[in-house]
Amino acid sequence: MTVDIAVIPAAGRGTRMRPATRVVPKALLTVVDRPAIQYAVEEAARAGAKEAILIVDLEVGHLVHQHFVNTDRLPGLEHIKIRTVVQEEPLGLGHAVLEAERVVAHRPFMCILADDIVRPGQDVLTKLIDASDDGSSVVCIQEMTPEVIVTKGAVIPTSDLVDGVMSIGGAVEKPDASAIPSLYGVLGRYVFQPEIFEHLADLEPGRGGEIQLTDAMNQLGLVGRLKGAITDQEFLDVGNPLGLLRASMVLGSHQFPEFADIARSELGLG
Repeated sequence: MTVDIAVIPAAGRGTRMRPATRVVPKALLTVVDRPAIQYAVEEAARAGAKEAILIVDLEVGHLVHQHFVNTDRLPGLEHIKIRTVVQEEPLGLGHAVLEAERVVAHRPFMCILADDIVRPGQDVLTKLIDASDDGSSVVCIQEMTPEVIVTKGAVIPTSDLVDGVMSIGGAVEKPDASAIPSLYGVLGRYVFQPEIFEHLADLEPGRGGEIQLTDAMNQLGLVGRLKGAITDQEFLDVGNPLGLLRASMVLGSHQFPEFADIARSELGLG
């Protein structure tokens, strides 16, 4: 199946990154030599996206839009169309994705959370797209510790792994430690069929009083329309100060060979 459109939520105000994000959108915080959201758009382009929909904040989203004006000047993005959609109220990740419905229409789409950057050469979207050939939505999952999975979304497997893919019967956002449904947690990469919008539109606010994307995934699982593709690749979390620092070191050592020796010898990074 061909998936040629990506939705990239970028409306978060980055409270964990204050004061850096008092004026600058979190999505534009620099990681080595480009803003975090550019890594997400580049990843979408590598997976075959011809169009990227960026969901932006009402107040400062125009700055994100401005960065991507004249993409012919951004290597690797010359052939991808980028447009922004404003999320006028911060009602949650699920609501942000729902804002893309009018543009996406009836097409399957990738969804990329820009806080998590894939390591060079370790893309996972193509695997998710391949697993969606039967018309299912597919989420990227990873086996996690109980301490970590309570901060993520956990899935409810209904089959064994076959070639790295399993059927999923539901999902729980940030499960209580006493009620973890499995140790398979959701990472920020998805391929959704357009039916996800119907489930998002019908949702009541969930955990945190927000429209949770995980709750819509749970509805897909209940009707047998959700699969999980497992990865053991590490994502680089740039949504907190320590993660941003580490990602800058890891990616810097890859993008600038002269920095690699310093990273290995003085910082212990491979």
